Amino acid sequence: MIGAICGDIIGSVYEFGNIKTTDFPLFSAKSRFTDDSVMTVATMDTLLNNTSYVDNYKKWFHKYPHAGYGGMFKKWCASNDTNSYHSFGNGSAMRVSPVGLWCKSLEETLEEAKRSAEVTHSHPEGVKGAQATAAAIFLARHPASKEEIKSFIEENFQYDLDESLDSIRQWYAFDVTCQGTVPQAIRSFIESNSYEDAVRKSISLGGDSDTIACITGGIAEAYYGVPESIIKEASILLPTVFKKLINTFYVKCGVELNGLQ
Repeated sequence: MIGAICGDIIGSVYEFGNIKTTDFPLFSAKSRFTDDSVMTVATMDTLLNNTSYVDNYKKWFHKYPHAGYGGMFKKWCASNDTNSYHSFGNGSAMRVSPVGLWCKSLEETLEEAKRSAEVTHSHPEGVKGAQATAAAIFLARHPASKEEIKSFIEENFQYDLDESLDSIRQWYAFDVTCQGTVPQAIRSFIESNSYEDAVRKSISLGGDSDTIACITGGIAEAYYGVPESIIKEASILLPTVFKKLINTFYVKCGVELNGLQ
């Protein structure tokens, strides 16, 4: 989803230079798309063409091999191995947002999110992170209230979503696990009042900034939409092949997308 990709780009500047404030420029000369965006596009490709997650994740990795992937994923993509390496990293959650837009029911969303995760992230926490993210997106689109989304996630995935961002911000540090990223991303959405506010709040926590903003951005898009001005700014940084595939994906989903040029 474009909201996830915009979140990734906005957060990219702060991944290794964390900030603890919401007061920062959304885009700068250092803004870029990372592996989060590449794999989000790879998920779209898989859904559009009914092809293999394994094949597409490896294909898109080789198209953009320097986008900032984790070590285990790089090793897996560079090998002939097609088996999962049982990860519980947040990679399964950062690439799953298209599932929440594509699927027609909550049950289908949960199953497809599991499929997308388990090719590499077959650890229960890796699957859970992807399913919780995709479910939050599906529910936000259909539309559930924030309280309904919060209750569903807490009851079905046992994430604690009660701690405030002000409290989390005091102790939160760099964490690349699903269990250390997804609850904080969802909480950022819950406390937000707009797409931009959600992304700013997620980045203000610190941590793996591009990924937490990517996850939050996908959920926030489903609930609020993404301002056209933000999409236009992000669009400048995206390859043409990304934009063509994203536009096709939104058309197939029957969702209007403005600003992607």
